[in-house]
Amino acid sequence: VFPPAPSMRLIADTIAWSVANIPKWNPINICSYHLQEAGATPAQELAFSLSTAIAVLDAVRDSGQVPPEKFGDVVGRISFFVNAGLRFVEEMCKLRALGRMWDEITLDRYGIENPKQRRLRYGVQVNSLGLTEAQPENNVQRIVLEMLAVTLSRDARARAVQLPAWNEALGLPRPWDQQWALRMQQVLAYETDLLEYEDIFDGSRVVEAKVAELIEGARAEIDRVAEMGGAVAAVENGYMKGELVSALAERRRRIESGEDVVVGVNRFDTTEPSPLQAEGAAAIETVDPAVEVAAVEAITAWRAGRDQAEVDGALDALRDAAKADTNLMDASIACAKAGVTTGEWAGALRGIFGEFRAPTGVSAAVASGEAASEIGEVRARVKAAGEELGERLRMLVGKPGLDGHSNGAEQVAVRARDVGFEVIYQGIRLTPSEIVAAAVQEGVHVVGLSVLSGSHLEVVPAVVDGLRAAGADDVPVVVGGIIPEDDAKALRDKGVAAVFTPKDFRLTEMMDAIVTLVREAHGL
Repeated sequence: VFPPAPSMRLIADTIAWSVANIPKWNPINICSYHLQEAGATPAQELAFSLSTAIAVLDAVRDSGQVPPEKFGDVVGRISFFVNAGLRFVEEMCKLRALGRMWDEITLDRYGIENPKQRRLRYGVQVNSLGLTEAQPENNVQRIVLEMLAVTLSRDARARAVQLPAWNEALGLPRPWDQQWALRMQQVLAYETDLLEYEDIFDGSRVVEAKVAELIEGARAEIDRVAEMGGAVAAVENGYMKGELVSALAERRRRIESGEDVVVGVNRFDTTEPSPLQAEGAAAIETVDPAVEVAAVEAITAWRAGRDQAEVDGALDALRDAAKADTNLMDASIACAKAGVTTGEWAGALRGIFGEFRAPTGVSAAVASGEAASEIGEVRARVKAAGEELGERLRMLVGKPGLDGHSNGAEQVAVRARDVGFEVIYQGIRLTPSEIVAAAVQEGVHVVGLSVLSGSHLEVVPAVVDGLRAAGADDVPVVVGGIIPEDDAKALRDKGVAAVFTPKDFRLTEMMDAIVTLVREAHGL
């Protein structure tokens, strides 16, 4: 929401206040989970997360809010939230490398002598990026194998594990699906002998060699980030995001070419009917629309029952604190006690700090995707359609709503650029009206919306209706995301030209279909 510098101030204020007032609370997770979901290699995941941790600790130290003799307490409360993918041997080595590098950084850079305070503490959500819509029953073994990465090595074992459900590529998991994921952990913990042994990889030359390789690669990347001025600068200048988008584009190239095998997707794709999906739409969780209505009514009633003068006073005090160097925790707590909502709190700080639109990384991506001949054929179609229309084809890629899952949108934008579209992509968290305004202003020929938050039945029709109201009803709207078939039909009935889901993983074929839609919309 806020630019990186004030965001780092909020982090430093939270940590400094917590160490002084609630010393046993963990005030922050350094999150590397999203890095792997965005395409990071193991070395990048190590480097970018540790660079972020360095930036956080430097900010707390340099704020002067924590006495030097108490800084070990700060380090001791830092924890990480990591990811673990299917290459579970490499992933296990990655976590052994993370533990060693964290110990080294906290000792050498910050002088923390207490080994307990230097200990790596992390929780994990195993990888969701590799879960498939095609043959989703295969996701069960994928999840179990990913869990091994964070449990097999005693010296690098997760403190907490959370597992996705087998059907997350289809929609929201039901309580039973979530219970199945929980039982996977419980069987490993209570029915196997894993917890009875010391670290079973100690002394392995293969593991040691892989750990050393990962550390070497991560150190080189940390040095590159440091030369730019650290993690904050590498976010602001788009370096980190560009590297992630490029890495994920390269991963997609390997999958689309068949170089990387995904069982049930690009190989072994014949299948018997799955009894797990016999229920159709009932195989996922659906949210009653009444829940949203009740939430809106609850917040309305909450606001109506507050002392508005107390709320206004608390928000004014928050703004004053933000303008000064005062720690913002006390003012924020006062806001909470006065009944200020999260949105009002953020709105007040946004007025002081401004709002940050992060670099998308699309322009920096260099990997191309499928075979050059396939891209060339679609590029020729894009060029021909543009010549017939008298202008270059333009595509707007939009992320409506509060959905922060931008990977799919970025990869679509990169492939659209590669086949010759002029691409307009402004990043995440846009309102339908903002997307409509940009589409009209840019005179685009097609709008592509990416929605993975489950809100597609609300935000997508709002864009379609907005385009109609603006006189742009000839602009086809296509949608991609985790969209059940019944919902896809409902969207098509409301005017959406095409719906793409994770099974449509060949992006060049998707681009070809979109060119056809544009031609049809213009009678070509």
